[in-house]
Amino acid sequence: MQELVRTNNAVLITAIEALLNGAGIPHIVLDRHMSVLEGSLGILPRRILVAGEHWEAARQLLEEAGLAHELRPGQPELRSDTTDDAVLGGRLRIRQRRKGHRVGHDAILLAAATAARSGDRVVEFGAGVGAAGLAVAVRVPDAEVTLAEIDPELAELARDNIGLNGLEARVRSVTLDVTGPPEAFPAHGLAAGSADHVLMNPPFNPAGTQRASPDPGRRLAHSVAEGALDGWVAAAARTLHTAGTLTLIWRADGLPDVLAALDGRFGGVCVLPVYGRAGQPAIRVLVAGRKGNRAPFALLPGLALNDEEGRPTPEAEAILRGGEALPLRSEER
Repeated sequence: MQELVRTNNAVLITAIEALLNGAGIPHIVLDRHMSVLEGSLGILPRRILVAGEHWEAARQLLEEAGLAHELRPGQPELRSDTTDDAVLGGRLRIRQRRKGHRVGHDAILLAAATAARSGDRVVEFGAGVGAAGLAVAVRVPDAEVTLAEIDPELAELARDNIGLNGLEARVRSVTLDVTGPPEAFPAHGLAAGSADHVLMNPPFNPAGTQRASPDPGRRLAHSVAEGALDGWVAAAARTLHTAGTLTLIWRADGLPDVLAALDGRFGGVCVLPVYGRAGQPAIRVLVAGRKGNRAPFALLPGLALNDEEGRPTPEAEAILRGGEALPLRSEER
């Protein structure tokens, strides 16, 4: 789906919907009820989206109706090697490679577990096409998000996704090796102590322990050299201010490695197991820690993505499609 119009003018929305319906152009209106939920009726804009194959026809229709000034800026053509996907129940659009590593549940769970507030400075390490960081930006009003990614092509796709979601004012994408020299960070606006939150989904399969994927992007996203996790955590500790928080997702059987990397850098560590299916061993762990915190370790009740019959659980649906937060800490910790 591509954004056609963004406005808080209810009369205009009704008029445009009538035009689209009359022309038989399928469309959806997002955020229709958001102002009521936020207690700011008429302030927050609504977005009218149409499918890519109807994009040009819808634009021409509105231009002929004298509404060209209401159209969103033209957007990049969808390349044949990429797909245009909707996540968070359609609230977030993600353009990504057709082959190789693709956005999954991990990114959305990571975003939901990141305890950012309005106005916070958030950095995603290893952002890929930006799904997790953008999901934080969609959920948290006025959060400023930096997407840091080593692969220039993925960083460019992340820039496309920032534009596709209308988040240029507070989200940016930079090409950066987070395990590189500290001197490289300030040039990208990531000076020491500059962030409130860092979130990351580092590569978590030890190199050489699994059959390597023939796709270089998938290999880079999934395989990690020995000791690399420690480098990622060290970079996060350096980028965060004295009470900043780190949130990461990792494979469940690698939890000891995560705790070892956090030791001496982060306290008040909370761990939430994620189960692919109720009654089976955890497949992932969500982990959060805070600099300068001495609260004790906490193992939280887990989240099952599917019940014992394989059906998605209401809790998982609320997070993955409803966009709800998944807190890993109480305010007292």
